[in-house]
Amino acid sequence: MKNRIKDLREDHDLAQRQIASAIGITQRKYSYVETGTQPLTDELLVKLANYYRVSIDYLLMQTDNPGRLK
Repeated sequence: MKNRIKDLREDHDLAQRQIASAIGITQRKYSYVETGTQPLTDELLVKLANYYRVSIDYLLMQTDNPGRLK
């Protein structure tokens, strides 16, 4: 299964620790989120969507359009 969260991080040439720090979690927890070991909570989804400026639907692979509704 494709991992959009990992793809976004790699597309931005960022390390897990950088994203984890930006959204207020540990690198270990972020790693678990990225691998699917830790489920995505609503709070993490919102933080990641805000960080990358994409929609939650895009993160959850419900759409290929990263744009957010205005």
